[in-house]
Amino acid sequence: MSRIKLLIVDDVDETRESIKRLLQFETSIKVVGEAGSGKEAARQAEVLRPDVILMDINMPEQDGLSAAEEISTRFPHTNIIMISVQGETEYIKRAMLAGAREFLVKPFTGEELINAIHHAHRLEKLRLESSPHTPPPAPAFDPQVITVFGTKGGVGKTTVAVNLAVSLQQLYKTKAALIDLDLQFGDVGVMLNLSSRRSLIDLAMAGGDITPESLEEYLSVHNGISVLAAPLKPEYAELITPGQVEKIIKALSQTYEYVVIDTAASFNEVTLTALDRANQILLVGAQDLPTVKNLRLSLEVLEALHHLSKTRLILNRQNPELGIRTEDLERALGIEVINEIPNDVKAVSSSVNRGIPLMETAPQSKPALALRRLAGLVHDYQKSLDGNPFPAKRGLLSRLVGR
Repeated sequence: MSRIKLLIVDDVDETRESIKRLLQFETSIKVVGEAGSGKEAARQAEVLRPDVILMDINMPEQDGLSAAEEISTRFPHTNIIMISVQGETEYIKRAMLAGAREFLVKPFTGEELINAIHHAHRLEKLRLESSPHTPPPAPAFDPQVITVFGTKGGVGKTTVAVNLAVSLQQLYKTKAALIDLDLQFGDVGVMLNLSSRRSLIDLAMAGGDITPESLEEYLSVHNGISVLAAPLKPEYAELITPGQVEKIIKALSQTYEYVVIDTAASFNEVTLTALDRANQILLVGAQDLPTVKNLRLSLEVLEALHHLSKTRLILNRQNPELGIRTEDLERALGIEVINEIPNDVKAVSSSVNRGIPLMETAPQSKPALALRRLAGLVHDYQKSLDGNPFPAKRGLLSRLVGR
């Protein structure tokens, strides 16, 4: 196997020597050159044609950002890993815009460096193997994108999304993917006790085409469910664009029969993209008055976006003895509740705290049985398509919009 050709670019001699020492026992990587400035890096790149360039941001003559932009334009198959003592979001964003594929904060370990080099090189190989002129083959199934949404925190939206994905995989022995689009405070990784540190931000940083093959690098697996986790730090959320999210959903739909999306509790641009791409929208609510108020407002927005026909209302933590009755809620909102998930604090809390889905910790509990029924409704959705299969009852929402 050919070794990865690496060019080290840093204006400090000691830093370059330190990096070479970190790589001295790594037989898969060969340091083919060094440079002390951006201008010298561009000249070396033209002569050496390295696979990967390790580039510091702050350098004399020409800084790393402008050098990266020039090199990535002239030599698009050379991957750039930017390094800096500053790890703030603004630096990472500028590095991405300049064409960097990875970002390492000094000081870094040998393992972090080697992993970043291998990852950048592996992504380039995947891009080369995927011909941009050949359209992907149509999937042999009818993929379903299910966006789980709610505009009030604490209604159990993530619990529904996680256990729905698990149920679909368990019941129908099919491929299911789960995306955490609550980019600032996503909990899917916690609920599934995922140890992988790869997330949406790593995919966004990698740049290039988003294909089913390149996506596999960033997916974690939990008992057959492929998971694309939210960033570990809230400040990384702004680095992920709606365009990238749309490409991710499209790519996953080529491989997975079900793509379940957990969203933030707001109508931000990324959430709107997930709603646009959805075949089914599961709107999660509860029986308390503030949540009902938010549900009403959400339905008005969804109707304005022409998404009401694919929206289905789920009532979570249902308790007939507490809160607003289901029939009163339906009458107030003008839409039918298609599934009620009973309240079971002990079973759900145990599941969340252990990082294991409810379908595995308490499969015969009332909430688990209700979630399994919800999976059946989602699975049978296409069979019922005949105009609007879930007509809204005429009520408050209809009166609000003057119908």
